[in-house]
Amino acid sequence: MDLRQLNYFIAVAEEKHIGRAAERLHVSQPPLTRHIQALEAELGATLFRRTPRGMLPTQAGQILLKEALGVRASLAQAAERVRQAAQGQAGQIGVGIYGSSVFGVIAELLAQFTSTHPDVVVVLNHAQTADQVAALRQGRVQIVFERWLPDEPDIVSAPLTREPLFLALSERHPLAQREVVELEALQGETLITGAAPNLIAGALALCQGHGFEPRFAPPVHDVVTAALSVITGRVLSLVPESMLNVRFPGITYRPIKSRVDASMEVHHYRLKDESSPLLDALLATIEGFVRARDSKLSGSSHALGLNR
Repeated sequence: MDLRQLNYFIAVAEEKHIGRAAERLHVSQPPLTRHIQALEAELGATLFRRTPRGMLPTQAGQILLKEALGVRASLAQAAERVRQAAQGQAGQIGVGIYGSSVFGVIAELLAQFTSTHPDVVVVLNHAQTADQVAALRQGRVQIVFERWLPDEPDIVSAPLTREPLFLALSERHPLAQREVVELEALQGETLITGAAPNLIAGALALCQGHGFEPRFAPPVHDVVTAALSVITGRVLSLVPESMLNVRFPGITYRPIKSRVDASMEVHHYRLKDESSPLLDALLATIEGFVRARDSKLSGSSHALGLNR
């Protein structure tokens, strides 16, 4: 039993007449009759009975009709899913994420992508950079969003956006009373950052750009932990805009006023030769996202390169 035989059977069952079914199928009547007879012989069941109202399916024929229609619908659905996948409209894509950007810009981007590609399943892989590189090479993810860029010959990267920096501080801290905090006001304060070396270097360069050397507390694991650490009131932390979506009791965020650019970059990276309809669809969404985001941002094109 093959799909052609099922289509012949369905046509006869729906038309209730061999002649009309043959016209519908654009075949002659004798071969169609032979196909129905061969199908009955293969199944060992009589599928039709002749009546004054036409050829009506027997009980066995009614069961086959129901199953045959289901098979045909499933095949049509499978064909449509294949076409959608070929056009980047269906399937599954692995996305690597890590760092504070997942609370803002990345979540915004992925929400935009899934809204326009509802049949695409986005599988997130939350891990640090070294593990994300391995996931790319193993094919578990096709793209990664990060602040730190791996220097690998088989990986290509591109900027996604820059996030303005904000000051995270305890609500009890005197600077929390200000609507905007000037960078010079951090002189004499203790800053806490994540452990990544360029986090400290970026904060150092920012303060030096305002004429003072900052005092640092021992670094912690990441930006989220650094922001949480300010609850003591003894330390302050410079955090990216995405952190404004992370609310801790007793902790607030203030915009900063700076003479130099104060931002953190977010990039996306992938294998240099990686290409697929789904990846191309996500990259097209990223391109539109970048254009829209850049139109909203102002200031210097230079970023300090702070990490996580």
